[in-house]
Amino acid sequence: MEAQFVDTNIFLRHLTNDHPEKAKACFELFKKAARDEVSLVTADWVIAEIIYVMSGKKTYNLPPEEIKNRLKPILAVRGIKLDNKDVVMRALDLYSQYKIDYPDCLGIAFLEYQQLKEIYSYDQDFDRVETITRLEPEMGS
Repeated sequence: MEAQFVDTNIFLRHLTNDHPEKAKACFELFKKAARDEVSLVTADWVIAEIIYVMSGKKTYNLPPEEIKNRLKPILAVRGIKLDNKDVVMRALDLYSQYKIDYPDCLGIAFLEYQQLKEIYSYDQDFDRVETITRLEPEMGS
């Protein structure tokens, strides 16, 4: 079975129900994926865009915990393929736990997946995460 790509707005219609007719159609599509009637594929940048839109002050303004609780069940559907799904799922947990930018959480999850303990960054948000140590390049030797 050939797969089809799922863009951000399909997830958003389902997750927000802001257009009930479209939300129902999207829900039916995801049910078909769960029954292996269709094969769907998406990307980590789609997940990042979903989070950006759902958390935006001018859009849905949802807190990280709510976003995680809405998004994880749909990503767990067997018929929805996503490279590094485990990393993305962990990033959603970190996003909810630490309330730092999702791309940083994706980076932390990647570090954990790669069993890395240190990151070079000037971003002090990483200091709040117990599983990694933030380093800065040495200046002026």
